[in-house]
Amino acid sequence: MTQIRAAIAGIHGYVPKDLLTNADLEQMVDTSDEWITSRTGIKQRHILKEPNTAVSDMGVRAARPLLEKTGTSVDEIDLVICATSTPDLVFPSTACLTADKLGIKNAFCFDVMAACSGLIYTLTTASKFIESGSHKCVLVISGDKMSSIIDYTDRKTCVIFGDGCGALLLKPTTDGTGILDAELQSDGSGAQYLHMKAGGSLKPASHETVDAREHFVFQDGGPVFKRAVQGMSGTLRTVMQRNDLAADDVAWVVPHQANERIIRSVASMADFPMERVMMNIERYGNTTNGTIPLCLAEWEKHLKSGDNILLTAFGGGFTWGSVYLKWHYDGAAASNGQTPISVF
Repeated sequence: MTQIRAAIAGIHGYVPKDLLTNADLEQMVDTSDEWITSRTGIKQRHILKEPNTAVSDMGVRAARPLLEKTGTSVDEIDLVICATSTPDLVFPSTACLTADKLGIKNAFCFDVMAACSGLIYTLTTASKFIESGSHKCVLVISGDKMSSIIDYTDRKTCVIFGDGCGALLLKPTTDGTGILDAELQSDGSGAQYLHMKAGGSLKPASHETVDAREHFVFQDGGPVFKRAVQGMSGTLRTVMQRNDLAADDVAWVVPHQANERIIRSVASMADFPMERVMMNIERYGNTTNGTIPLCLAEWEKHLKSGDNILLTAFGGGFTWGSVYLKWHYDGAAASNGQTPISVF
């Protein structure tokens, strides 16, 4: 019997037009372009400033061009999954809100919250629905409005994060391409190093939590850095060994864009040359769930059918993992000279 796989059939990205540069941050906190660049590799971030807009709006702006260029009707979509750490609302899910704005009526929808690892968790989850034969057209929305939970008086975190989103279309294939393997892991003891202190059921919003500025990202960078490098490089090696892949067999490694030093350390530990490691953190910063899809969208024209690609990420939880896939289509032909990331 021919194995059904879930293949990425198209991708598109979106980032808002407003920029927050290192020069801007120099006017806001005690920092400098040299300090930020040397520690993170970031020069600018995109920030969603429009009133009354959220992740679902970014998802719509990424999804509409994707559906257009893949010739997909909203009536074909039977599942929508949104990977985000900054949902529009506690409930209903951002996937439901995005589907409604797109006019999708024939799908069931839910969110995945795995912090920066959300996309690889979501791709793995979506692939199981397709492999089972129960679903045939899955829309994945992956992004965050990190500016909504960043303290712009805290130089340790405000220099890192930006806003952005990607949309991916998954469809079944039997030609040997698609998502072939994944290694996903988590360790809840790492929560102490990367979390938001208030806003959940443990510590609901109150005057006291707002006054104490507890509704923002808290990060202890040292332990996060160490575990991120270990987790991403370790799962990359596991997936490669399990699938008899040497570094030369892999066309591209697509790491979560958390920090340039993390990316370079992971590439070094996994023995990958940087010219085959996607990196655009300089222009977008850490968009959390948006980083990997923004990389794939930006590199789409370079991706060829049959290319071996490894995705890897690490996030709060701790969560981490790697996904191995064979690219399904000729990216150059699909992009057809179009802008792979919409900006407005």
